[in-house]
Amino acid sequence: MAKQKQHLNDNLMAQNKKARHDYSIESTYEAGIVLTGTEIKSIRDKRVNLRDGFAQIRNGEVWLMNVHISHIIKAISLIMIHYGIVNYCCIKKEIKRLSGDLSTKGITLVPLKMYIKNGYAKVLLGVAKGKHEYDKRETLKRKEQDRQIARVMKKY
Repeated sequence: MAKQKQHLNDNLMAQNKKARHDYSIESTYEAGIVLTGTEIKSIRDKRVNLRDGFAQIRNGEVWLMNVHISHIIKAISLIMIHYGIVNYCCIKKEIKRLSGDLSTKGITLVPLKMYIKNGYAKVLLGVAKGKHEYDKRETLKRKEQDRQIARVMKKY
């Protein structure tokens, strides 16, 4: 398990650190991404921004919205603008489960990480529920307490 996490971190192309602060993640799904040649080159160059991204289900497919994939300057004349929409490959059973989860009020699908796995671009999507401001403060307090406990335990 630790070896697998290390391998995933080696191929990490983008991460949405703000998502775990703003949302409580209930479950995660890994999905493949349908891209053009220039987009995969940009992802391999780590020119991706997941910060404001979210996913929607349309016509039985999962679509990622508001994710910025920068274009390579050399290939600028060949690029069609996709307006931040990327199509995802998920299993139909997973999509049905996701659409059931998303029908609940306050639940959204958020991209957490984008990485390369076996030569293919993948994204880790989280089923998330938004946090209130007091929940965010509580999470920060709990993290600080855990750090202090770890420091004390390290001495012993």
